[in-house]
Amino acid sequence: MRIGLVGKPNVGKSTSFSALTETPVEIANYPFTTIDPNVGVAWLPIRDPCACFELRQKREREGRLESAGEEDPRKGSICAPNSGGCTGYTRLVPVTMIDVAGLVPGAHKGRGRGNQFLSDLARCDALIQVIDASGSTDIEGNPVGSGGSNPIQEYEFLTTELDAWISGILSNGWERGARRVQAEGERGLNDFILDRLTGIGANERHVSVGITSVNEANPDAGMPWTWTENEITILSSTIRAQLFPIFVAANKADKASTESWTELKKIVSESGGIVVPTSAEAELALRRASSAGLIENTPGEFEFQITESGEKSLSEKQRSALESISSSLRDWEGGGLLGLLGEVIFGNLGRRVAYPVQDETHWTDGDGKILPDALLVPSGTTAKELAFLVHTDLGQGFIKAVDARSGRVIGSDYEVMDNDVIRIHSKS
Repeated sequence: MRIGLVGKPNVGKSTSFSALTETPVEIANYPFTTIDPNVGVAWLPIRDPCACFELRQKREREGRLESAGEEDPRKGSICAPNSGGCTGYTRLVPVTMIDVAGLVPGAHKGRGRGNQFLSDLARCDALIQVIDASGSTDIEGNPVGSGGSNPIQEYEFLTTELDAWISGILSNGWERGARRVQAEGERGLNDFILDRLTGIGANERHVSVGITSVNEANPDAGMPWTWTENEITILSSTIRAQLFPIFVAANKADKASTESWTELKKIVSESGGIVVPTSAEAELALRRASSAGLIENTPGEFEFQITESGEKSLSEKQRSALESISSSLRDWEGGGLLGLLGEVIFGNLGRRVAYPVQDETHWTDGDGKILPDALLVPSGTTAKELAFLVHTDLGQGFIKAVDARSGRVIGSDYEVMDNDVIRIHSKS
Protein backbone atom coordinates (compact mmCIF):
# COMPACT_ATOMS: atom_id res chain seq x y z
CA MET A 1 0.00 0.00 0.00
CA ARG A 2 1.39 3.37 -1.05
CA ILE A 3 0.09 6.84 -0.17
CA GLY A 4 1.28 9.78 -2.25
CA LEU A 5 1.98 13.26 -0.90
CA VAL A 6 1.19 15.68 -3.72
CA GLY A 7 0.65 19.35 -4.46
CA LYS A 8 2.30 22.35 -6.02
CA PRO A 9 5.92 23.14 -5.10
CA ASN A 10 6.88 24.83 -1.85
CA VAL A 11 3.77 24.02 0.21
CA GLY A 12 5.51 21.81 2.77
CA LYS A 13 5.25 18.35 1.19
CA SER A 14 8.81 17.40 2.08
CA THR A 15 8.36 18.73 5.62
CA SER A 16 5.12 16.73 5.92
CA PHE A 17 6.95 13.67 4.61
CA SER A 18 9.68 14.10 7.24
CA ALA A 19 7.11 14.62 10.00
CA LEU A 20 5.30 11.41 9.00
CA THR A 21 8.31 9.21 8.35
CA GLU A 22 11.08 10.86 10.40
CA THR A 23 13.16 10.52 7.23
CA PRO A 24 15.55 13.43 6.56
CA VAL A 25 15.00 14.98 3.11
CA GLU A 26 16.04 18.23 1.50
CA ILE A 27 13.71 21.02 2.57
CA ALA A 28 14.13 24.42 0.91
CA ASN A 29 12.20 27.54 0.01
CA TYR A 30 12.12 27.12 -3.77
CA PRO A 31 10.17 25.04 -6.33
CA PHE A 32 11.28 21.53 -7.29
CA THR A 33 13.28 20.85 -4.14
CA THR A 34 12.06 17.29 -4.66
CA ILE A 35 13.18 16.01 -8.06
CA ASP A 36 12.91 12.26 -7.62
CA PRO A 37 10.22 10.98 -5.25
CA ASN A 38 11.25 10.37 -1.66
CA VAL A 39 10.01 7.03 -0.33
CA GLY A 40 9.69 6.29 3.37
CA VAL A 41 7.59 4.54 6.01
CA ALA A 42 5.10 6.22 8.32
CA TRP A 43 4.29 4.35 11.53
CA LEU A 44 0.54 4.63 11.91
CA PRO A 45 -1.22 3.95 15.23
CA ILE A 46 -4.09 1.51 14.76
CA ARG A 47 -7.45 2.67 16.05
CA ASP A 48 -8.19 -0.08 18.57
CA PRO A 49 -5.94 -1.28 21.39
CA CYS A 50 -3.44 -3.92 20.33
CA ALA A 51 -4.65 -7.50 20.83
CA CYS A 52 -1.92 -7.87 23.47
CA PHE A 53 -4.16 -5.85 25.82
CA GLU A 54 -6.74 -8.63 25.71
CA LEU A 55 -4.04 -11.27 26.19
CA ARG A 56 -2.59 -9.46 29.20
CA GLN A 57 -6.02 -9.21 30.83
CA LYS A 58 -6.54 -12.94 30.32
CA ARG A 59 -3.18 -13.82 31.84
CA GLU A 60 -3.70 -11.49 34.77
CA ARG A 61 -7.11 -13.07 35.50
CA GLU A 62 -5.51 -16.50 35.44
CA GLY A 63 -2.74 -15.36 37.79
CA ARG A 64 -0.03 -15.96 35.20
CA LEU A 65 1.06 -12.33 34.91
CA GLU A 66 1.49 -9.46 37.34
CA SER A 67 -0.21 -6.15 36.63
CA ALA A 68 1.95 -3.61 34.85
CA GLY A 69 3.62 -1.14 37.18
CA GLU A 70 4.10 2.58 36.64
CA GLU A 71 7.77 1.94 35.93
CA ASP A 72 6.98 -0.34 32.97
CA PRO A 73 8.53 1.44 29.95
CA ARG A 74 6.00 -0.18 27.61
CA LYS A 75 3.03 0.71 29.80
CA GLY A 76 1.58 -2.78 29.81
CA SER A 77 2.18 -3.93 26.23
CA ILE A 78 3.46 -7.50 26.02
CA CYS A 79 3.60 -8.13 22.27
CA ALA A 80 6.88 -8.40 20.35
CA PRO A 81 6.40 -6.57 17.02
CA ASN A 82 8.68 -7.55 14.16
CA SER A 83 8.26 -3.98 12.89
CA GLY A 84 6.96 -0.78 14.37
CA GLY A 85 6.28 -0.90 18.07
CA CYS A 86 3.63 -1.01 20.77
CA THR A 87 3.51 1.05 23.95
CA GLY A 88 0.45 1.41 26.14
CA TYR A 89 -1.34 -0.96 23.72
CA THR A 90 -0.92 1.58 20.89
CA ARG A 91 0.31 -0.60 18.04
CA LEU A 92 2.15 1.03 15.14
CA VAL A 93 1.91 -0.41 11.62
CA PRO A 94 3.89 0.60 8.52
CA VAL A 95 2.47 2.61 5.63
CA THR A 96 4.63 3.44 2.60
CA MET A 97 4.70 7.16 1.80
CA ILE A 98 5.82 8.78 -1.45
CA ASP A 99 6.76 12.47 -1.56
CA VAL A 100 6.30 13.31 -5.24
CA ALA A 101 7.95 16.23 -7.05
CA GLY A 102 5.88 19.44 -7.02
CA LEU A 103 3.18 19.79 -9.65
CA VAL A 104 2.79 22.91 -11.79
CA PRO A 105 0.04 23.96 -14.25
CA GLY A 106 0.45 22.12 -17.55
CA ALA A 107 1.94 19.00 -15.98
CA HIS A 108 -0.32 16.79 -18.11
CA LYS A 109 1.44 18.28 -21.14
CA GLY A 110 4.85 17.47 -19.67
CA ARG A 111 5.56 20.87 -18.12
CA GLY A 112 7.92 20.88 -15.15
CA ARG A 113 8.32 17.31 -13.91
CA GLY A 114 4.80 16.54 -15.12
CA ASN A 115 5.25 13.20 -16.85
CA GLN A 116 7.37 11.74 -14.06
CA PHE A 117 5.00 13.20 -11.47
CA LEU A 118 1.96 11.54 -13.01
CA SER A 119 3.83 8.25 -13.48
CA ASP A 120 4.72 8.24 -9.77
CA LEU A 121 1.08 8.85 -8.84
CA ALA A 122 -0.07 5.85 -10.84
CA ARG A 123 1.50 3.61 -8.18
CA CYS A 124 -0.41 5.16 -5.26
CA ASP A 125 -3.58 3.87 -3.59
CA ALA A 126 -4.66 7.32 -2.40
CA LEU A 127 -3.34 10.88 -2.40
CA ILE A 128 -2.85 13.41 0.36
CA GLN A 129 -2.67 16.87 -1.17
CA VAL A 130 -0.66 19.33 0.90
CA ILE A 131 -1.91 22.86 0.31
CA ASP A 132 -0.69 26.25 1.51
CA ALA A 133 -3.55 27.48 3.69
CA SER A 134 -1.67 30.73 4.38
CA GLY A 135 -1.66 31.89 0.75
CA SER A 136 2.06 32.71 0.97
CA THR A 137 2.85 31.12 -2.43
CA ASP A 138 1.43 31.54 -5.92
CA ILE A 139 -0.08 28.70 -7.98
CA GLU A 140 3.38 27.65 -9.18
CA GLY A 141 4.85 27.58 -5.67
CA ASN A 142 6.79 30.84 -5.78
CA PRO A 143 6.90 32.68 -2.43
CA VAL A 144 4.86 35.91 -2.58
CA GLY A 145 4.48 36.67 1.12
CA SER A 146 0.70 36.97 1.07
CA GLY A 147 -2.21 37.09 -1.37
CA GLY A 148 -1.09 33.99 -3.25
CA SER A 149 -3.30 31.15 -4.45
CA ASN A 150 -6.15 30.12 -2.17
CA PRO A 151 -6.84 26.53 -0.99
CA ILE A 152 -9.72 25.99 -3.44
CA GLN A 153 -7.54 27.06 -6.37
CA GLU A 154 -4.86 24.60 -5.31
CA TYR A 155 -7.29 21.72 -4.91
CA GLU A 156 -9.03 22.35 -8.22
CA PHE A 157 -5.69 22.84 -9.96
CA LEU A 158 -4.61 19.33 -8.91
CA THR A 159 -7.88 17.64 -9.88
CA THR A 160 -7.93 19.50 -13.21
CA GLU A 161 -4.39 18.33 -14.04
CA LEU A 162 -5.20 14.73 -13.14
CA ASP A 163 -8.44 14.81 -15.13
CA ALA A 164 -6.59 16.26 -18.14
CA TRP A 165 -3.89 13.60 -17.83
CA ILE A 166 -6.43 10.74 -17.96
CA SER A 167 -8.42 12.51 -20.66
CA GLY A 168 -5.26 12.74 -22.74
CA ILE A 169 -4.65 9.01 -22.40
CA LEU A 170 -8.19 8.28 -23.58
CA SER A 171 -8.30 10.88 -26.35
CA ASN A 172 -5.14 9.46 -27.90
CA GLY A 173 -6.71 6.71 -29.98
CA TRP A 174 -10.37 7.49 -29.25
CA GLU A 175 -11.28 7.22 -32.95
CA ARG A 176 -9.80 3.74 -33.04
CA GLY A 177 -11.75 2.91 -29.90
CA ALA A 178 -14.93 4.28 -31.46
CA ARG A 179 -14.54 1.96 -34.43
CA ARG A 180 -14.14 -0.90 -31.97
CA VAL A 181 -17.40 0.11 -30.33
CA GLN A 182 -19.19 0.11 -33.68
CA ALA A 183 -17.97 -3.42 -34.28
CA GLU A 184 -18.32 -4.89 -30.76
CA GLY A 185 -20.93 -2.73 -29.04
CA GLU A 186 -20.80 -1.66 -25.38
CA ARG A 187 -18.34 -4.45 -24.52
CA GLY A 188 -15.93 -2.94 -27.01
CA LEU A 189 -16.11 0.45 -25.27
CA ASN A 190 -15.40 -1.11 -21.87
CA ASP A 191 -12.46 -3.08 -23.23
CA PHE A 192 -10.97 -0.07 -25.04
CA ILE A 193 -11.07 2.15 -21.93
CA LEU A 194 -9.73 -0.67 -19.78
CA ASP A 195 -6.86 -1.29 -22.21
CA ARG A 196 -5.92 2.39 -22.07
CA LEU A 197 -6.11 2.77 -18.29
CA THR A 198 -5.04 -0.60 -16.88
CA GLY A 199 -1.53 0.79 -16.48
CA ILE A 200 -2.72 3.33 -13.91
CA GLY A 201 -4.80 0.82 -11.96
CA ALA A 202 -8.27 1.04 -13.54
CA ASN A 203 -10.58 -1.97 -13.42
CA GLU A 204 -13.97 -2.84 -14.92
CA ARG A 205 -15.91 -1.27 -12.05
CA HIS A 206 -14.11 2.06 -12.51
CA VAL A 207 -14.88 2.00 -16.23
CA SER A 208 -18.54 1.06 -15.73
CA VAL A 209 -19.08 3.89 -13.23
CA GLY A 210 -17.36 6.31 -15.59
CA ILE A 211 -19.56 5.42 -18.56
CA THR A 212 -22.69 5.66 -16.39
CA SER A 213 -21.64 9.14 -15.24
CA VAL A 214 -21.46 10.35 -18.84
CA ASN A 215 -24.97 9.06 -19.59
CA GLU A 216 -26.35 10.63 -16.41
CA ALA A 217 -24.65 13.99 -16.94
CA ASN A 218 -25.60 14.16 -20.61
CA PRO A 219 -28.46 11.84 -21.64
CA ASP A 220 -28.17 13.19 -25.20
CA ALA A 221 -24.48 12.35 -25.49
CA GLY A 222 -25.24 9.84 -28.22
CA MET A 223 -22.98 6.99 -29.27
CA PRO A 224 -19.36 6.98 -28.04
CA TRP A 225 -17.94 7.76 -31.50
CA THR A 226 -19.82 11.08 -31.40
CA TRP A 227 -18.62 12.04 -27.90
CA THR A 228 -16.92 15.42 -27.62
CA GLU A 229 -14.16 16.58 -25.30
CA ASN A 230 -16.84 17.36 -22.71
CA GLU A 231 -18.01 13.73 -22.47
CA ILE A 232 -14.46 12.41 -22.34
CA THR A 233 -13.66 14.89 -19.54
CA ILE A 234 -16.67 13.71 -17.51
CA LEU A 235 -15.56 10.12 -18.03
CA SER A 236 -11.99 10.95 -17.03
CA SER A 237 -12.99 12.93 -13.95
CA THR A 238 -15.22 10.13 -12.64
CA ILE A 239 -12.54 7.49 -13.14
CA ARG A 240 -9.90 9.74 -11.56
CA ALA A 241 -12.04 10.25 -8.45
CA GLN A 242 -12.17 6.46 -7.99
CA LEU A 243 -8.52 5.79 -8.82
CA PHE A 244 -7.03 8.65 -6.85
CA PRO A 245 -9.20 9.71 -3.92
CA ILE A 246 -7.79 13.00 -2.66
CA PHE A 247 -7.51 14.06 0.97
CA VAL A 248 -6.21 17.47 1.96
CA ALA A 249 -3.71 18.62 4.56
CA ALA A 250 -4.25 22.35 5.02
CA ASN A 251 -0.66 23.17 5.90
CA LYS A 252 0.68 26.38 7.48
CA ALA A 253 -2.63 26.63 9.33
CA ASP A 254 -0.84 28.49 12.12
CA LYS A 255 -0.39 31.37 9.66
CA ALA A 256 -3.96 31.32 8.36
CA SER A 257 -7.52 31.89 9.55
CA THR A 258 -10.02 29.04 9.87
CA GLU A 259 -12.09 30.64 7.09
CA SER A 260 -9.29 29.98 4.60
CA TRP A 261 -10.12 26.26 4.46
CA THR A 262 -13.79 26.21 5.58
CA GLU A 263 -15.20 26.46 2.04
CA LEU A 264 -12.70 23.90 0.78
CA LYS A 265 -13.99 21.42 3.37
CA LYS A 266 -17.44 21.51 1.77
CA ILE A 267 -16.05 20.89 -1.72
CA VAL A 268 -13.74 18.06 -0.69
CA SER A 269 -16.38 16.36 1.47
CA GLU A 270 -18.72 16.22 -1.53
CA SER A 271 -16.08 14.09 -3.25
CA GLY A 272 -15.78 11.79 -0.23
CA GLY A 273 -12.59 13.34 1.15
CA ILE A 274 -11.73 15.38 4.22
CA VAL A 275 -9.62 18.44 5.03
CA VAL A 276 -7.40 18.48 8.10
CA PRO A 277 -5.55 21.65 9.19
CA THR A 278 -1.98 21.26 10.36
CA SER A 279 1.49 22.72 10.58
CA ALA A 280 4.04 20.27 9.20
CA GLU A 281 6.87 22.27 10.75
CA ALA A 282 5.25 22.03 14.19
CA GLU A 283 4.60 18.29 13.88
CA LEU A 284 8.17 17.74 12.70
CA ALA A 285 9.49 19.65 15.70
CA LEU A 286 7.56 17.35 18.07
CA ARG A 287 8.77 14.21 16.26
CA ARG A 288 12.38 15.37 16.39
CA ALA A 289 12.16 16.23 20.06
CA SER A 290 10.68 12.80 20.73
CA SER A 291 13.32 11.02 18.61
CA ALA A 292 16.05 12.89 20.50
CA GLY A 293 14.62 11.59 23.78
CA LEU A 294 13.78 15.08 25.04
CA ILE A 295 10.05 14.38 25.32
CA GLU A 296 7.71 11.39 25.50
CA ASN A 297 5.12 11.72 22.76
CA THR A 298 2.83 9.06 21.31
CA PRO A 299 2.59 9.29 17.51
CA GLY A 300 -0.71 10.85 16.51
CA GLU A 301 -1.12 12.70 19.79
CA PHE A 302 0.03 16.20 20.69
CA GLU A 303 0.36 15.91 24.45
CA PHE A 304 3.89 15.25 25.68
CA GLN A 305 5.95 14.87 28.80
CA ILE A 306 9.46 16.19 29.17
CA THR A 307 11.90 13.36 29.88
CA GLU A 308 14.76 13.38 32.37
CA SER A 309 17.11 14.15 29.50
CA GLY A 310 14.83 16.94 28.36
CA GLU A 311 14.75 18.44 31.82
CA LYS A 312 18.54 18.75 31.65
CA SER A 313 18.82 19.89 28.04
CA LEU A 314 15.81 22.07 27.15
CA SER A 315 15.95 25.79 27.83
CA GLU A 316 12.89 27.68 29.02
CA LYS A 317 12.54 29.15 25.54
CA GLN A 318 12.58 25.68 23.97
CA ARG A 319 10.05 24.35 26.47
CA SER A 320 7.77 27.30 25.81
CA ALA A 321 8.05 26.72 22.06
CA LEU A 322 7.12 23.03 22.40
CA GLU A 323 4.15 23.90 24.62
CA SER A 324 2.98 26.47 22.07
CA ILE A 325 3.30 23.92 19.25
CA SER A 326 1.35 21.32 21.22
CA SER A 327 -1.38 23.82 22.09
CA SER A 328 -1.84 24.94 18.47
CA LEU A 329 -2.05 21.40 17.14
CA ARG A 330 -4.60 20.41 19.81
CA ASP A 331 -6.85 23.30 18.83
CA TRP A 332 -7.39 21.92 15.32
CA GLU A 333 -9.73 19.06 14.53
CA GLY A 334 -8.55 15.97 12.69
CA GLY A 335 -5.41 14.89 14.52
CA GLY A 336 -2.89 16.46 12.14
CA LEU A 337 -0.98 14.49 9.53
CA LEU A 338 -1.21 11.10 11.26
CA GLY A 339 -4.91 11.65 11.97
CA LEU A 340 -5.45 12.36 8.28
CA LEU A 341 -3.39 9.33 7.26
CA GLY A 342 -5.44 7.16 9.62
CA GLU A 343 -8.67 8.36 8.01
CA VAL A 344 -7.27 7.53 4.57
CA ILE A 345 -6.19 4.02 5.59
CA PHE A 346 -9.00 2.94 7.90
CA GLY A 347 -11.80 5.12 6.54
CA ASN A 348 -11.52 5.54 2.79
CA LEU A 349 -9.42 2.47 1.97
CA GLY A 350 -11.21 0.36 4.58
CA ARG A 351 -8.13 -1.47 5.85
CA ARG A 352 -8.49 -3.92 8.74
CA VAL A 353 -5.87 -5.17 11.19
CA ALA A 354 -5.16 -8.91 11.36
CA TYR A 355 -2.73 -10.76 13.63
CA PRO A 356 -1.48 -14.05 12.11
CA VAL A 357 0.08 -16.45 14.66
CA GLN A 358 1.44 -20.01 14.70
CA ASP A 359 0.17 -20.90 18.18
CA GLU A 360 -3.51 -20.10 18.71
CA THR A 361 -3.29 -20.83 22.44
CA HIS A 362 -0.47 -18.45 23.32
CA TRP A 363 -0.81 -16.09 20.33
CA THR A 364 2.82 -16.54 19.38
CA ASP A 365 4.95 -17.38 16.35
CA GLY A 366 7.31 -20.35 16.08
CA ASP A 367 9.93 -18.55 18.20
CA GLY A 368 7.49 -17.78 21.00
CA LYS A 369 7.16 -14.08 20.13
CA ILE A 370 3.74 -12.70 21.10
CA LEU A 371 1.68 -11.23 18.24
CA PRO A 372 4.75 -10.40 16.13
CA ASP A 373 2.82 -9.19 13.09
CA ALA A 374 -0.10 -6.80 12.68
CA LEU A 375 -1.08 -6.69 9.01
CA LEU A 376 -3.22 -4.09 7.27
CA VAL A 377 -5.54 -6.03 4.95
CA PRO A 378 -8.27 -4.82 2.59
CA SER A 379 -11.90 -5.20 3.64
CA GLY A 380 -13.19 -8.52 2.33
CA THR A 381 -9.86 -10.36 2.66
CA THR A 382 -10.42 -14.09 3.19
CA ALA A 383 -8.47 -16.42 5.46
CA LYS A 384 -6.74 -17.96 2.46
CA GLU A 385 -5.83 -14.54 1.07
CA LEU A 386 -4.40 -13.66 4.47
CA ALA A 387 -2.25 -16.78 4.25
CA PHE A 388 -0.84 -15.57 0.92
CA LEU A 389 -0.12 -12.16 2.44
CA VAL A 390 1.94 -13.84 5.17
CA HIS A 391 3.84 -16.09 2.74
CA THR A 392 3.17 -17.54 -0.70
CA ASP A 393 3.94 -21.08 0.48
CA LEU A 394 1.45 -20.69 3.33
CA GLY A 395 -1.27 -19.73 0.89
CA GLN A 396 -0.48 -22.45 -1.62
CA GLY A 397 -0.53 -25.12 1.08
CA PHE A 398 -3.57 -23.72 2.92
CA ILE A 399 -5.61 -26.37 4.75
CA LYS A 400 -7.68 -24.43 7.28
CA ALA A 401 -7.51 -21.57 9.75
CA VAL A 402 -8.43 -21.18 13.40
CA ASP A 403 -9.93 -18.20 15.18
CA ALA A 404 -7.50 -17.91 18.10
CA ARG A 405 -10.05 -16.26 20.39
CA SER A 406 -12.72 -18.95 20.13
CA GLY A 407 -10.69 -21.89 18.90
CA ARG A 408 -13.24 -22.28 16.11
CA VAL A 409 -12.08 -23.69 12.78
CA ILE A 410 -12.71 -21.29 9.91
CA GLY A 411 -12.61 -22.03 6.20
CA SER A 412 -10.67 -20.54 3.32
CA ASP A 413 -13.52 -18.17 2.40
CA TYR A 414 -13.91 -16.75 5.93
CA GLU A 415 -13.81 -12.93 5.78
CA VAL A 416 -11.15 -11.56 8.10
CA MET A 417 -12.60 -9.12 10.64
CA ASP A 418 -10.84 -6.19 12.28
CA ASN A 419 -8.44 -7.29 15.05
CA ASP A 420 -8.79 -11.01 14.27
CA VAL A 421 -6.05 -13.27 15.67
CA ILE A 422 -5.75 -16.20 13.26
CA ARG A 423 -3.70 -19.40 13.11
CA ILE A 424 -3.22 -20.77 9.59
CA HIS A 425 -2.67 -24.49 9.04
CA SER A 426 -0.80 -25.32 5.87
CA LYS A 427 0.89 -28.28 4.21
CA SER A 428 4.57 -28.21 5.00
